[in-house]
Amino acid sequence: MLDTRNQLLYKAFGLTISSDVELPELIVMEEQTGTIDVEIRMEDVTAQFSEWSGRPNQFVVREHTVMFQIPDMATFSIENGKFIKVTPMEQADPDELRLLVLGTCMGSILMQRSILPLHGSAVAVNGKAYAIVGDSGAGKSTLASAFMEQGYPLLSDDVIAVTLSRKDNTPYVTPSYPQQKLWQDSLQRLGLKTDQYRSVYGRLDKYSVPVSSRFCSDPMPLAGVFELVKSDEPSVQCRPIGKLDRIHTLFSHTYRNFLIPSLGLTDWHFRMSAAMVNRMDMFQLRRPQTEFTAPQLVEQIMVIAHRRNDDA
Repeated sequence: MLDTRNQLLYKAFGLTISSDVELPELIVMEEQTGTIDVEIRMEDVTAQFSEWSGRPNQFVVREHTVMFQIPDMATFSIENGKFIKVTPMEQADPDELRLLVLGTCMGSILMQRSILPLHGSAVAVNGKAYAIVGDSGAGKSTLASAFMEQGYPLLSDDVIAVTLSRKDNTPYVTPSYPQQKLWQDSLQRLGLKTDQYRSVYGRLDKYSVPVSSRFCSDPMPLAGVFELVKSDEPSVQCRPIGKLDRIHTLFSHTYRNFLIPSLGLTDWHFRMSAAMVNRMDMFQLRRPQTEFTAPQLVEQIMVIAHRRNDDA
């Protein structure tokens, strides 16, 4: 059963979060130091979902609210960038619920708050953030782990929260929480043992990996975005993304980007992307499908990062 408690306080994505349920992935706040930004509530929203003619596995967007229902699990309502309401079914698994709350629900909250959620991992290198985006299975988290093995801390995994500074529109990454999700093959190649970690719900070959000692909790300017792509080429290739393609790349790798038009955020997304593309590097990294090339990919990114520092 779901472990339900009152007013647990957490920090993630620069937000203070109160929750009716325990979220062990997040950083615990011992006391409230300001206003609550997001509230996660166990509340019955099924009547509203039915009233809006919602169907299982279908997203319904109205009145600054995103609703969806997963059969045999729960109905979710994400409202006004402030509330995540969850109606769990009796057979719901707590691990799976948390995956959706911290993934799809939190990604929707960020968009409602005009925070760009990119789908990928971000690492801190010499005081700057570098984002690794790509399709599922591209190797984003594995590459971030390879950076951490070389002493560069993690800022975010899965959902990267990007904002623009008020002063000059510099893009910043706000850290999420100290945990990664890694495939079994990646763990083994990185020299880690699977019996030390808990498998992600429904994926016996993917594991939740805490990284508290290698996590950066400070926001950092976003200096580069690297699109990671599998290819049939025999070696790692690094290609600049042209300015005309950069906005499309950012849209393609925005977390749950299909919600953008329904939420009326198309213009906002374009303006934010346009402000970002001239203030950072953007490259496509192509890696062979059949080889473990994370160390070579780290080298490619580090060459660009050092060049940027030299030019600064």
